[in-house]
Amino acid sequence: MNAIKPLAAALLALSAAAAFAQAAPAPAATPGIDQRQANQEKRIDQGVASGALTKRETHRLERKQAAVDKAENKAKADGTVTRHERRQLHKMQNHASRSIKRQKHDAQVAPKSGT
Repeated sequence: MNAIKPLAAALLALSAAAAFAQAAPAPAATPGIDQRQANQEKRIDQGVASGALTKRETHRLERKQAAVDKAENKAKADGTVTRHERRQLHKMQNHASRSIKRQKHDAQVAPKSGT
């Protein structure tokens, strides 16, 4: 009976440690970058729907988004996203965001289909 108490305490400590380890975010997690990517994709989709983006502009903007995704996956490959990698990803996203704004608000308009 006395041998069971230390064993139970050890199991309790291990389960608490495992729960704490799962609760901490992984060093390679990039929720802010992921959310911003989703927002920028949504902005591109809105530009297509409103006719503010031509097919060529859309393709170019989507390639920039794909490049950010590729850089993010490369940064995550070793399991840790360093401060330098995060800074580079934010810089790429800033550039892509400015491009989306410029392309959505330029004088070019996508031709209406079906008319």
